[in-house]
Amino acid sequence: MTLLPARRAAQVFLVLAVGYFLSSVMRAVTGTLAPTLAAELTLGEGQLGLLAGSYFLGFAAMQLPLGAWLDRHGPRRVLVGLLSVAAVSCVAFALAGTFWSLLVARLLGGIGVSACLMAPLAGYRSWLAPHLQIRASSWMLMSGSVGLVAATLPVQWALPVIGWRPLFGILAALFAVTIAGTAWQLPAWTAAGAAPPVAARTGYGTILRSRYFRSIAPLALIPYGSVIAVQTLWATQWMTHVAGYSPQEAANGLFAINLTMLVIHWLWGTITPRLASAGLTADRLMRWGVPLGVSALAAVALAGDRAGWGALAACLALASSLSMAHPAVVMAFPPQQAGRAATAFNLLLFLGAFGWQWLIGVFVDRLRARQWSDIASYRAAFGALAVAWALAYVWFAVGGLRRDRAPPRT
Repeated sequence: MTLLPARRAAQVFLVLAVGYFLSSVMRAVTGTLAPTLAAELTLGEGQLGLLAGSYFLGFAAMQLPLGAWLDRHGPRRVLVGLLSVAAVSCVAFALAGTFWSLLVARLLGGIGVSACLMAPLAGYRSWLAPHLQIRASSWMLMSGSVGLVAATLPVQWALPVIGWRPLFGILAALFAVTIAGTAWQLPAWTAAGAAPPVAARTGYGTILRSRYFRSIAPLALIPYGSVIAVQTLWATQWMTHVAGYSPQEAANGLFAINLTMLVIHWLWGTITPRLASAGLTADRLMRWGVPLGVSALAAVALAGDRAGWGALAACLALASSLSMAHPAVVMAFPPQQAGRAATAFNLLLFLGAFGWQWLIGVFVDRLRARQWSDIASYRAAFGALAVAWALAYVWFAVGGLRRDRAPPRT
């Protein structure tokens, strides 16, 4: 394992952060475009959820092969190949004329950006000292939050000027620039930093058999996955259908929510090295933080139309300790398994994101068909989600009493 000097590490981080920024714009932009796409293509809530969720389905489908590719070939080669698919998907989305063609383009987009966080995490396991890995992970999430912010008001302002199709053409061009930067700046995956060939072919058995991985897995499937689903689509729908916001007010609210999360991730990246030196591990932070998120989500469901963007932002902020899960999982395994550990966890995370992105819409549509009001339907959906969060947390907390996780490896 060869650690990068500070200046080189900063250059590598910047290139990777730009890639994750663009992937977050792509992930969140359908939330801002939802009213426009629904009006133009006559889409229901279930179709909107499926369109937005197809990104996560493509993303999840790539995770298992992605882990092996990262351990064998390294972040640079994998990112250059997949980001090329992302650029093509943006062009396809810009040219699409039907719901199904949009769906296929969105699916390809999820495939193309599937390594934008996992490749950095796998690389940081070999390139950075352990106390810097959680900081780098948090600041990667911060760059993602910048992308989520860019996908709200800036997109809303641009729509009347250039329309949504040229926006995806611009995204394709930015992905092309990022591909060039990735090929230029990222270190080669040499024998010093890469997994030995035999280790890269051992599969996921060791990871999936780990008690630690099994105990943390429900956090990925339920609370963490649904946080992504809420932040990228259902927060907007809640604000318009429950809180009574106009589309512009909802875009403003989503901008504020994403700006809040940007600050939260910056704070986590700033303070986690000090917290780690004080013995506050990622596991302990999640044990304290996740119940706060459960309580906040339940409060949103109970408040109904009194819960606007501020309540949603507070809920997501209080659940932000879930972001500690990625570096915790990666550091629980040796460097030659870092790619597979990260992507196995991410597979569960984005299966959860896809599932909740779609199922919340289906749940709401079914309740509406039974003559429930919009407010009652969304309150019931968010209330059921809070119960699911609580069950996932109990599994994690009980598993913490007996898990056999080894100390973080250097």
